Amino acid sequence: MNMDFPLILVVLTAASGLLWLADGLLLAPRRQRALAQLQSDFPLREEAGSPHQQEYRRRRRQAGNEPLVVEYAKSLFPVFLLVLLLRSFLVEPFQIPSRSMVPTLDTGDYILVNKYTYGLRLPVLRTRVLAINSPQRGDVMVFFPPHKNDTYFIKRVIGLPGDTVRYTGKKLFVNEIEYTQQLLAQLPPSRPRYQINREQVSGIEHQVRTDLLRPGRDFTVTVKPGHYFMMGDNRDDSQDSRYWGQVRERDIVGKAFAVWMHWDEFFSLPSFQHVRWIK
Repeated sequence: MNMDFPLILVVLTAASGLLWLADGLLLAPRRQRALAQLQSDFPLREEAGSPHQQEYRRRRRQAGNEPLVVEYAKSLFPVFLLVLLLRSFLVEPFQIPSRSMVPTLDTGDYILVNKYTYGLRLPVLRTRVLAINSPQRGDVMVFFPPHKNDTYFIKRVIGLPGDTVRYTGKKLFVNEIEYTQQLLAQLPPSRPRYQINREQVSGIEHQVRTDLLRPGRDFTVTVKPGHYFMMGDNRDDSQDSRYWGQVRERDIVGKAFAVWMHWDEFFSLPSFQHVRWIK
């Protein structure tokens, strides 16, 4: 079961903020009244050597101390709020969990996702409150797929609403315009299994990988209004719109724009040698 981190963050922010507010409205005035009463009960509290002085100080500490939970709430609320605003409306980090975007992205890549380029959305509810831009063909986009609506996926935008997408003989056509490919390499060179091509999608050049030993899955589909057709760059090893359908506009998360770290596994060292922009 995947943790819904945005929901957890919203709950923590709301809970800490409400505790701080409740303390300010209810508990803090009680503490002030208790301190005022102590001052009245110990009129000699300021006289050196007065028997009232030590007892007054002890009771003042007891009456004036904030509950521990309130202290934590006041300390953590600004942190939770800042993280919530950054992740919801500016930039959010993600880890690539699979090889479906090879050779563009590999397992263990840590990427940054622009959360505002496609419009501002409310966390958890996903409602867009401010429209800015729309996804374009060739964008690398993070979203919630229709079959796993609580899991982040990342693929490349191939079809926009109203487009006709056709895939024949491992060649891609959108509205009957072929996305041209240029052979870059065959791997391994001795007995080729994979082919790396440079593909151009609406002026955006990127690399794709095909499996020479796996037959292509030909199809033709028209993209529904308010939906997007997504495909992985690892064309023969990607679960994408060919299998689970088109992505709704409301399930868009943001546009991936940079790789900032690579970390293969927990017991290995992170690497910053492949920091780059995503194309």
